[in-house]
Amino acid sequence: MVFNRRTVRRHRARAAGLLADAGGHDFLFRESAERLCDRLDDVTRTFPLALDLGCHSGQVAQALGGRGGIETLVQCDLAPEMAFAVPGGPVLAADEEAQPFAETAFDLILSNLSLHWVNDLPGALVQARRALKPDGLFLASTLGGDTLQELRQALAEAEIAEDGGLSPRVSPMTEVRNLGGLMQRAGFALPVVDSETVTVMYGDPMALMADLRAMGESNAVLESRKGLMKRATMAAAAQRYRDLFAKDDGKIPATFQILTMTGWTPDASQQQPLKPGSAETRLADALKDDFRDGD
Repeated sequence: MVFNRRTVRRHRARAAGLLADAGGHDFLFRESAERLCDRLDDVTRTFPLALDLGCHSGQVAQALGGRGGIETLVQCDLAPEMAFAVPGGPVLAADEEAQPFAETAFDLILSNLSLHWVNDLPGALVQARRALKPDGLFLASTLGGDTLQELRQALAEAEIAEDGGLSPRVSPMTEVRNLGGLMQRAGFALPVVDSETVTVMYGDPMALMADLRAMGESNAVLESRKGLMKRATMAAAAQRYRDLFAKDDGKIPATFQILTMTGWTPDASQQQPLKPGSAETRLADALKDDFRDGD
C-alpha cells in the first residue's frame, strides 16, 4: 500500500466546504471535467445511466451539459461530506477500491482526477469494468507522473539541505506507458491513453500549496514523515522554487499532467482485430508498390 485512504478521505472531507465556496479552488477539477466530457462529443451512442466515480463537488455533472444522452447520473465520492454536498442526485459515499455496484449496472463510468489516490488501481479498473454493461464506456482522467515536478524538486532539495534527509512530500503518480497495459489486464477493449499538460502560474509557492490543501490534494503517502514540515524547511523550499522556476515577471509555474483513459467493455458488435496470418497481401509487396509509385 502506498496511500493512507483514511487520510485521503479526511482531506476530501476538509475540502468539501472549500470547493463549494467562491474561491475558485476547484479550477483544476473544472478544467479536467470539461476536457473529459468533451470526449463524449465524438461518441454517437447514448448512455442513459452513468456513474461519476470520485465526484468531488460535482464538476463532471456541471460540465456534461446534456452530452452523452445521460438520463441519470449517479455521483459518488470517498468522503461522505463531499458526496452529500453535491447538488442533485442520486449520490452516495463509496470507495473506489471497494465499489458497491452490481455487475452490468451502468452504460458509462466517468472518473475525474480521483484514481491517482487508489492503492490498487488494477483492482479498481476491474471493478469498474464489471459494473459496466457490454459495450459500456469507461472514461477517466488521472494525474500523471510529471504532475508538480517543480514542487517535488524544490521540496526535495530543501529537505536535504535543512533536515539532512528526504521523505515523500508529494504523492507518487502513474506513468502513461503503464495505464494502457493496466486497462488491458482489467479486460477493457480498445483501450486508449493520452496525456495533456496544464500549467498554472502562481504568484507565490505558498498559494499553490494552499490550493492543493483546499482541493483535498495534500500528501497522503503512508511513508511520509509525520508532523508538519519545519518552518525553515518550508521557507527554504519556497525560495528554492522561486530560484529554479520563477519567470521574468516573478510568477512560478505548476505543472499538472492529466492522463485520460478510454476503454469499452467487450461486446460482439465491436470491431475486432484480424487474426494473425489472415492478411491477403504481403507487407513486402505493398512496400514495393509504394517505392515504385514514388520513383
